[in-house]
Amino acid sequence: MGIIFENVTRLDLKETLDCGQCFRWKEREDGGFEGMVRGKHAVAYMDGERLILDGAEVADRAMWRDYFDLDLDYEQVARELSAVHPVLKEAADYAPGIRILNQEPFEALITFIISQNNNIKRIAGIVDRLCMEFGEETPYGMNAFPSAERLAELLPDDLAPIRAGFRHRYIIDAAQKVADGTVDLESLRLLPYEEARMALMQITGVGVKVADCVLLYGLHRLDGFPLDVWMKRAMATLFPGVSPSDFGCYAGIAQQYIFHYSRMHPELFGE
Repeated sequence: MGIIFENVTRLDLKETLDCGQCFRWKEREDGGFEGMVRGKHAVAYMDGERLILDGAEVADRAMWRDYFDLDLDYEQVARELSAVHPVLKEAADYAPGIRILNQEPFEALITFIISQNNNIKRIAGIVDRLCMEFGEETPYGMNAFPSAERLAELLPDDLAPIRAGFRHRYIIDAAQKVADGTVDLESLRLLPYEEARMALMQITGVGVKVADCVLLYGLHRLDGFPLDVWMKRAMATLFPGVSPSDFGCYAGIAQQYIFHYSRMHPELFGE
């Protein structure tokens, strides 16, 4: 079993899956990436312009197409962003294979709560432990991500095995507010951006940066532009006088280009 998508351009699996927007894909020795999305398992490979998903069910083709954002013309997006600023053109050309994934919103919410003051390796470890302890078992050696309803039944101390520290309380609060409808994640796709952000910030421990990450990576609000210390520094150094809003409706894709370009060029910051 498996699925093949033809004529896929501007998709580099390593650039996309290792850039810090998702945390459940693992690179294999054969160059593929094994992951679990919405309870569905696959091993992903690129062969030229073919995206191959070994083990994926044909019935899930639409889900995987949506997940990898294959209906958005990233060639056109890159052209539009490149016209905004010459440094952004450099950044877009440097990492042309980055795409914004369509992740499950609750998973994105919890993983970005976990991401606070953390590095990618540690985030991935906590997420793995969360799934192993509380996610539904699958035949693939990787559990599904736990539902809001499952986590809402727990107390913060029940999360001790995942070793997320102060974030335990935030995770439970998020699960409870999603499970009881206080925060309706799907409705945030259509709300004005500031209203959607404020809705997420009802959750304990969710500030502006985490809310922006959830909107961009979990709800595909491509106008989102998460700003952490690193990105603020990159904007001040590389784009003086430029606001994220200047990047338009694809600001979130611009953010990924800038983040990756900046991380790989520390000399631009005197390092």
